Amino acid sequence: MNGIKTTMLLAALTALFMALGYTLGGSGGAVIALLVAAGMNLFTFWNADKIVLKMHNAREVDERSAPDFYRLVQQLAQRANLPMPRVYLIDQDAPNAFATGRDPDHAAVAATTGLLAMLSRDEVAGVMAHELGHVKNRDTLIMTMVATIAGAISMLAQFGLFFRGGRDEGHGNILATLLAVIVAPFAAMIVQMAISRTREYGADRAGAEISGNPRALASALAKISGAAQAIPNPVVASNPATAQLYIVPTHVSELFSTHPATEKRIAALQDIASDMGSVEGIAPTPIVQPRASALSPVAPTPEPPRRRSALDPHGR
Repeated sequence: MNGIKTTMLLAALTALFMALGYTLGGSGGAVIALLVAAGMNLFTFWNADKIVLKMHNAREVDERSAPDFYRLVQQLAQRANLPMPRVYLIDQDAPNAFATGRDPDHAAVAATTGLLAMLSRDEVAGVMAHELGHVKNRDTLIMTMVATIAGAISMLAQFGLFFRGGRDEGHGNILATLLAVIVAPFAAMIVQMAISRTREYGADRAGAEISGNPRALASALAKISGAAQAIPNPVVASNPATAQLYIVPTHVSELFSTHPATEKRIAALQDIASDMGSVEGIAPTPIVQPRASALSPVAPTPEPPRRRSALDPHGR
């Protein structure tokens, strides 16, 4: 089903890209847009994870640089019967996380330091289990490719508005150009929303099953949803298409969000918790004092009482 969905989505976005190219450059523009779209689809298929991770300035961590966080993801991947993904941290205050990669064998998961600073260990486990749910459901390819191509459509529309909007080629041509550069990004956003909302519910359920603790994921969503709206995210500011990658949306209304309303997701997780009965959860990692964090790679000095999290690798 996801393979069919991916094919249909890419065909729709490619057609949209061609239509915009035709509006801006006639039949020649449509052909160029088709070639660009084909090359972009192929390039993104093989390099989507690298594109997204570089966009976020993510740094890869391992058992030496972030042992507890890495082991937590490792334990969750084992529970999900998934290959161990690459693990990344993003030095950013906005609390969020995402997964990327074309398939489970080439997957990567990333979390911001802001997320680790805000949540308890069980809540972080719920969030990362959600991201592994995307990997298990094979959502990561479509998530990344949609973000990349939709971003390209937006950039092409802006290019057309700047270089074609002011040309004196007739009133009708100018109106057609303006209509195209406004409609194309909006249509790309509609495509994103159409596939993203049901996918998030699926990843929430998968994450609840992987972690065994749906209430922890519900608690995490409640904590980070408001902060994700309030704290600026520079990546989303420069490329709004990346918002669909995150576990919660940023700076968008429910009407135009690629995610279901957080309250509805929490209610669904509470129902899952009731169905599951007892909470299995992830066994805590033994903590050696004076380490104040279950996920800190380095034991803190006596100075930082401002440490707020069981998972903050920087002690912020």
